[in-house]
Formats: sequence, structure tokens, C-alpha cells
Amino acid sequence: MKYRKRLVQSKLIEMARFFKVVLVVGARQVGKSTLLKHMFPDYKVFVFDPLKDNYGAKSDPDLFLDSYTDPIILDEIQYVPQLLPAIKRRVDLHDVSGQYFLTGSQNLTMLKGIAESLAGRVGILQLEGFTVYEELEKDVPCWLANYLNNASKFLTSLENELYSRKNLVNYLWHGSMPGLLDVPDSIVPTYFSSYINTYIERDVRLLENVKDLSLFHRFISICAALTSQEINASHFAREIEVTPATARKWLDLLMQSYQWLEIDPYFGNTIKRISGKKKGYLRDSGLACNLQRVSSPDALAVSPYLGSFFETFVVNQLYRYALTMDVPPNFYHWRTGGGAEVDIILERDGRLFPIEIKCKTAIAKRDLRGIKAFRETYYKNEIGEALVIYAGKESYKVEKDITVIPWNLLS
Repeated sequence: MKYRKRLVQSKLIEMARFFKVVLVVGARQVGKSTLLKHMFPDYKVFVFDPLKDNYGAKSDPDLFLDSYTDPIILDEIQYVPQLLPAIKRRVDLHDVSGQYFLTGSQNLTMLKGIAESLAGRVGILQLEGFTVYEELEKDVPCWLANYLNNASKFLTSLENELYSRKNLVNYLWHGSMPGLLDVPDSIVPTYFSSYINTYIERDVRLLENVKDLSLFHRFISICAALTSQEINASHFAREIEVTPATARKWLDLLMQSYQWLEIDPYFGNTIKRISGKKKGYLRDSGLACNLQRVSSPDALAVSPYLGSFFETFVVNQLYRYALTMDVPPNFYHWRTGGGAEVDIILERDGRLFPIEIKCKTAIAKRDLRGIKAFRETYYKNEIGEALVIYAGKESYKVEKDITVIPWNLLS
């Protein structure tokens, strides 16, 4: 598989010039070690295992580090927490940046150790699955940064350069894992089945004492069915007959391993009754398709899950674009007790940017009700140009302050 440039490469280089240690975090198989090997091809790489003491790093971390000249790449550092104090001792002896490069696929557990051992010495870079830009190898700034920095200029210069290698349902069904970019459809189900089994058998057993792995597998499938909806732990629990506390703990487990994303509700200073529930998303639409046994792109095209999987895809794309920015926006969703809602509210520099997501090729006036209700509710706030991201092919202004753009816009 050929290497494709990642949007975070420039941030990685900047971190390596400033921090003594750089940690790249993200889910399994999103390309963390591949990124580091490509950017630093001369550095020696060590891959750690949860069961074996590779290189004697667990039993004698100081001897292990003494045996090699830095800089080195330490892959899956969460399996060798014993190394962190030893790394701290070494980086404190030399005021040199880029001494150690670490990767990890478990969030809270690992970051707690990092915070305790390497505070002020480590730069943390999050890597996600591929974006449209990366798959097409487009060396242009992503549209989200242009939109947030100067929405009016961005929207008047749209050129509708679109992604064309796959159609929408193919893209959603394949997902964004690097290992699936160039494979035929026949390989995709096997890939995801193996990914799920490896994740359950290894990561879940290490992070949490889940006794019934088949039950946890069913739970992940429920997450796929409920992706892009407000989170109700009791609902999750009822589906597989566990307690709400267990369901919440398992959602946290998925978040720790970068498989689940949660978006906070936006409240502001309104006196209206606003939903206080978070919205949850699986991190990959292809994984969601596999968990719900959607057998092909054609089957997805007529599936009742198409709309929720489309929203899942778009939200994850937005989140990935945001990670490339020096100052990412805050992500929220908004919903009233009366049912008015906006899928995503971005907040940066005191401005709010409503974004609605519609899996349809034509936008009607009724599709704008949530954005209008949000503007009416927060009329005292500074609200930027609203967007509707849809499944069509053209960009156009549907109302004075609302613009429709395609899901695969590259301009």
C-alpha cells in the first residue's frame, strides 16, 4: 500500500522541533506508526506487546533505553508504562527536542501515565482515519479552516471541486481505515470482522474485565445502530439487558480506545428547555456498516441506516479537519424539547457556526427549520453563516445566511 500524505504532518514536524517527546494517539490501524516511519525513516522502531516483554523493556526499562541511541520510535507505549519514568529521567538530562516518539491506542489510561511522568515535555498529536483530502492526495487547505477564518470570503469563492473516485454509498461503506483505501469490496467485510475481533480480544480485556465478550460485541453493534443519536444509557442497557451503569462504562471504554465520539449539547444563556444529552458517533462509517451487517454499497443505498451513517461520516470528517488546526473549534449539538435541532454547532472566538447534515440531493425550506430556530433563540449571539452539508453535487446559497455545500467539497 502506498503512503498518502496526512494533514497532520506539518503539526507533527512542528511538535518534533519544540517538544522532547512526541506522542501520536488514535485508534488501531489509523496509521500512527506508518506516519512516524515515513516522516522519520532513519529512526529505529520498537513495537510492544501486551503479553510479551519485548526487548526486556518492562523488566529493565533503563537498560533497554541505554541500549539504543535516541531518537527512537516506541510503538503502543501503553503496554510498557514502566518506560515513562525512565524516559523522563533521560529527557531531563538533555535540552534537545525530538528525543522520543511514542504511539498509543488507549486514551485515558495512557494519558494519565503521560501526565504524571512527562508533563511539560510531551506534545500530543491525535490521528484519525483518512479524510477525503488525504485519500485524494490533495495538497490544499481543508475548507473548514477557510470557513471559520473568513466565512464570507470562503463562500463567495467556492469552485465545487469534488471527490470523484467513489460515489457516496461506496465511500460510507468502505470507511476511512488506511488499510481499506485500495482494496476491492470483497475484502472489506473480512477486514472489519478481523478488526473487531482483535479489538475485543486484546484491547477490551486489557482495559476492562469484560467477562462476556459476545455480549460486548452485541453492545458495539447497538452503538452502530444508535450512532448519530442522543445518548441514553438506559436505552443502550435495555437492548442487551445490562445495567445503565455498565452501558455507560462500556461507552467510556470505547471512547478510551478512540472508537466512539461524543458531542456535548449547547446551552448558551437561553431560557428555553434544551436537551442536555450528548450525541454519540462511531468513529468510522464502514465499521458501523459491518456491525449492522450491511452487505454492500448497494444494500446501504436502501438501508434505513443511510441517514445516520451519513451524519456519522460527516461529523467525523469535520472533527478530523478540526484536529489539523492550531486552535480547533468547540463542537456542540443543539436540540430543544420541542424537537428543533442543529446537528453541529462550531464555536470559535465567540462566534457560533450552525451546520446541518442532510442525506438528500435537494434541500427544501423545511430542512432549514433547525438553523432558523437556533438563530431566533440566540439572536443576541454572534452567529456566522450557516451551512447545510448534503448528498448533492453543487454549492449554492439557499437563503441570505445559509449556504448548501456538497459532502465531498475540496475547494
